[in-house]
Amino acid sequence: MHIELSDEQKMLREEVRRFAAEVVKPIAKEVDADGLFPIDSIRQAGELGLMGVSVPEEWGGAGMDPLSYCLAIEEISAVCGSTGVILSVNNSLVCDPLVKWADDEQKERWLKPLAAGERLGCFGLTEPGAGSDAAALRSSAVRDGDEYVINGNKVFITNGTHADTALIFATVDPEEKHRGITAFIVDKDTPGYSHGHHEYKLGVNGSGTTELSFEDMRVPASQRIGAEGDGFKIAMSTLDGGRVGIAAQAVGIARGAFHEAVDYAKEREQFGTSISNFQAIQHYLADMSTELDAARLLTWKAAWAKENRSRYSLEAAQAKLFSSEMAQRVTNLAVQIHGGYGYIREYNVERYFRDARITEIYEGTSEIQKLVIADWILNKS
Repeated sequence: MHIELSDEQKMLREEVRRFAAEVVKPIAKEVDADGLFPIDSIRQAGELGLMGVSVPEEWGGAGMDPLSYCLAIEEISAVCGSTGVILSVNNSLVCDPLVKWADDEQKERWLKPLAAGERLGCFGLTEPGAGSDAAALRSSAVRDGDEYVINGNKVFITNGTHADTALIFATVDPEEKHRGITAFIVDKDTPGYSHGHHEYKLGVNGSGTTELSFEDMRVPASQRIGAEGDGFKIAMSTLDGGRVGIAAQAVGIARGAFHEAVDYAKEREQFGTSISNFQAIQHYLADMSTELDAARLLTWKAAWAKENRSRYSLEAAQAKLFSSEMAQRVTNLAVQIHGGYGYIREYNVERYFRDARITEIYEGTSEIQKLVIADWILNKS
């Protein structure tokens, strides 16, 4: 594993950093405060190839590697966590499984426009009674000739308010538990498909989080991804990739807060001197910088493993666990360094603090990551 970026990767990072500064950052506060879905920014991100970073060029993507994808997500998330997760979901949770599991006809119809940024995708797995226990989902898919009739509800669906396409999971036989779960790709205009209101949350308020509902929704069998019963396997392998993306998002959020804290420490004066001269502040900044680098390296290692190994669950879980909890610690210290100003919405660190919290929850809670890691240690190492 090489930790030195290639010239192409460095160029990508600089290009995305400029895009983040010029297009994403100016509206980040509005996106958060108003729950505004940044549709124009997302369209422009698609034009840059950021909607399908690791999708092969033949299927509409940029054809880059997983590390390049992590670089892009970090840069976007460093200025806006909402925009970061919107891109992460389209890349990791929709495009990636289609690359791996869809047939060529499905890729032509569904993957190409998603990877090119012409359409937006969402991932429908979580249900009111099936969060960490994904095998307990109750949405049903009943075969009727050349179609499936799907009924059920999904919750906490990022991009759900604006998604054109949904990768959803339903069971063809509840008695089979996880072995009955099957994946489908569905257009938002399909009769019986609907979404609820935008959920206003603690953080990442612009991510279009909502409920999806399916009522006697007829989906052609040609829109099934994989075979019947492959859905759980598809979902779990997809979440491995998603965790790498969320690790990168957490690194980006923490980095944004860290730089705000450094700038503030240099400018703020107390007792006749810059607070950056106080040993306590210096120790905070030293800890923050060290944790950031450690999390980034774990994330890059997971990206390398995604590219070079068929299984990378351990690396993905470690990166997601450490990076998300690091983001909580770093953003907390950033608020502390700002003192009372860190608690005021005029300053960005309170937004970073709120945005960081969800990274410990979605795409597998910290507790689930520890279970995955322990399983590898005890049973697979």
